[in-house]
Amino acid sequence: MLNLERYQRQITLKSFGIEAQKKLASAKVLVVGAGGLGCPVLQYLTAAGVGNIGIIDDDKVSLSNLHRQILFTSNDIGKLKTEAAFERLNAMNPEVQINIVSERITTKNAVEIISDYDVIIDCTDNFPTRYLLDDVSRLMTKPLIFGAIYQYEGQAAIFNVIDADGFTTNYRHLFHEPPKPGEVPDCNDAGVVGVLPGIIGTIQATETIKLITGTGNPLINKLMTINILDYQTAIFQIPTENLTNENIPSTLKEFEQMNYELHCGIKQKGITNISSSEFKEIAEIPDTVIIDVRETDELPKLELPYLSIPLSQLKENSNQINKQNIIVVCQSGKRSMIGAQILKEILDQDYTIGHLEGGINQLNQEINE
Repeated sequence: MLNLERYQRQITLKSFGIEAQKKLASAKVLVVGAGGLGCPVLQYLTAAGVGNIGIIDDDKVSLSNLHRQILFTSNDIGKLKTEAAFERLNAMNPEVQINIVSERITTKNAVEIISDYDVIIDCTDNFPTRYLLDDVSRLMTKPLIFGAIYQYEGQAAIFNVIDADGFTTNYRHLFHEPPKPGEVPDCNDAGVVGVLPGIIGTIQATETIKLITGTGNPLINKLMTINILDYQTAIFQIPTENLTNENIPSTLKEFEQMNYELHCGIKQKGITNISSSEFKEIAEIPDTVIIDVRETDELPKLELPYLSIPLSQLKENSNQINKQNIIVVCQSGKRSMIGAQILKEILDQDYTIGHLEGGINQLNQEINE
């Protein structure tokens, strides 16, 4: 039963009322990340009366967090953020059910965790997790409330919701490909003024409330930007052209096989990057097999002997590999890196594993020059 006194100021709002409050009370929202963005999101959604809030984060509170993560105090240093947040939020509003997962979200646990919630809020600060959340939310048709900060600038948007014209967008419509490692520093390297995540996190909480209650015009398929140095703000319509990136998972099975650190160009130990100029020489080393992880109908075909195992079938067909030196190839070099990592994880240490950088596209380009 609703505590009308607690939420009286919201309920008396025109176009809000008790029906909107009931929608909040029955909503289930997952907040991924309990840092600078996650703290204000959690505080305002708890205070607003969202009935069920999940928090997933594997980090602990540190002294350097406190200037912007004001849900925590000096007494929380060294505690898991999820546990410290639970204590504070439960004291703030015991009517809200708070569920915590003190783990990092991965392709192994994301589907199970996200399936329990209606809305997902991305409060993370790294690109692998952003692409992971975007893909799994899209595949599970869960609205994703996005927020990001960089020094004095912030962004917010809502993805994976069909608008009045039948269109929907996701994070990849903004950023088709991840930036190269180090190209966009995180707040540890670039710094951040403490109030900025508070502003963007509050906007994320606002958009969540609007989306759940059907109030106002949420940022569906729109990107809002703000620069707090001069308060320049803008709202852009996100383009909805078809995405053709070969590395976008189209099923949950493909999603669970993704390695998002590889996808974002983060180098993996124990895998050799083979340039197109080195490829033929290395391929001719005795006891070497080339594995093409493209789909069987993709062209052009390799002129050298190879074993065709599509990436989606690589794990279950790894027993076909009977040579110690492995070169994984694909069209562009992205899927081959993922395939090499899969093999690195499931094969013993006696195997030497490499992948063709730039893929068959780069190989053919050098041949034709």
